[in-house]
Amino acid sequence: MDHHASPSGSQQPSRRDFLKTSTAAVTTGALAANLALPAGAFAGETNTLKVGLIGCGNRGAGAAKDALKADPNAKLVAMADTFGDKIEQKLGHLKKEKIADRVDVAEDMKFVGFDAYKQLLETDVDVVLLTTPPHFRPMHLQAAVDAGKHIFAEKPVAVDGPGVRAVLETCKQAKQKNLSVVSGLCWRYHYGKRAALDQVLNGGIGEVVSIQCTYNTGELWHNERQPQWSDMEWQIRNWLYFTWLSGDHIVEQHVHSIDKMAWAMGDEPPVKATGVGGRSVRTDPKFGHVFDHFSTVYEYANGVKGFCSTRQQNGCDKDVSDHVMGTRGVCDVFKHKTVGHDGKTMWKFKGGNNNMYVTEHEEMFAGIRSGNPINNGEYMTRSTLLAIMGRMSAYTGKSITWEQALNSKENLTPPRYDWISMDIPPVAVPGVTQFS
Repeated sequence: MDHHASPSGSQQPSRRDFLKTSTAAVTTGALAANLALPAGAFAGETNTLKVGLIGCGNRGAGAAKDALKADPNAKLVAMADTFGDKIEQKLGHLKKEKIADRVDVAEDMKFVGFDAYKQLLETDVDVVLLTTPPHFRPMHLQAAVDAGKHIFAEKPVAVDGPGVRAVLETCKQAKQKNLSVVSGLCWRYHYGKRAALDQVLNGGIGEVVSIQCTYNTGELWHNERQPQWSDMEWQIRNWLYFTWLSGDHIVEQHVHSIDKMAWAMGDEPPVKATGVGGRSVRTDPKFGHVFDHFSTVYEYANGVKGFCSTRQQNGCDKDVSDHVMGTRGVCDVFKHKTVGHDGKTMWKFKGGNNNMYVTEHEEMFAGIRSGNPINNGEYMTRSTLLAIMGRMSAYTGKSITWEQALNSKENLTPPRYDWISMDIPPVAVPGVTQFS
């Protein structure tokens, strides 16, 4: 596999430069929702869109199923993963689903190993679903754009500053090539969340004063180490627990909440982040070296602060919620309503519910078929960096500015991709771990 691609040019990007490229990102998906599906607009006479899946874990299999549900003329024809057993397992699951008649993956369209993505991209697939551990997203995105494929990219899209810069450049290239880049930040495709955040952005609660985003949940899955696994295989099969693969759970999971904060702020980057975090419960070495809780304050140029907290600890109360406080009232994002300071409901979403995981793909395919592909590149990359920024602050114990995070030299790419060995970094110690 290649290391992160280097962005073109020598000038360091700034918050202002980044903002210039992000202003129209919020409404892109909403506009695509209204696109029609003209017959025969793509893939020649057959009107079939061939889909390739890169990354065959649970999310990958889910994305493949959602894609086939979204478009009756989409067909899964290729699969790639670092591990062959993952391909066979998920292929078996997909063949038991209602979309099984459009799962047609021949033996020579199954690709295994670190370079499996390259082999898949050499086939005639039209669309690729990128659902590997996040570390690999920058190189897979670049390779997919180079190959001229439309892309669904699961969140997050990088784990470090060099990865973020590479993805920004790749998404610009995708626009130039008129290729889709649809993000797995799925709440942007939920009708109720869209309506609620529209209320915020259109002044329904007055001027935004502060934002609270919470993602407190329990522990996630873990695969017990097998005697035959090398350090590298063990880490990739348990990628959640290694920062170089996942970015830590503030990046891998809490990015959903952080993205809604960014959405409410019109996708303007904050000035700085100050975070705390640690590893107080999930301390067994089997959980790698990541933290189990974070709390971050994001400060914007206009004085607004976003308070974002997350934990993955069993036996604790769970809370996944977002609230935007304004001068006129409060938006409860998950309840899709706004409430005035007098306690009375000012607005409540009355539209129907939707499966946002399917809607992502419906709008992606609609854009492809209409010749107006969606590009979520700016906001998906910015929200990823916001989460990385919070991790950097918690790991180091220092406030981190937007420019510092964006221009960070910290590169989590391993020295090589092989099955021999992969060192495990120590657990970060605030005040000792250095920013780079």
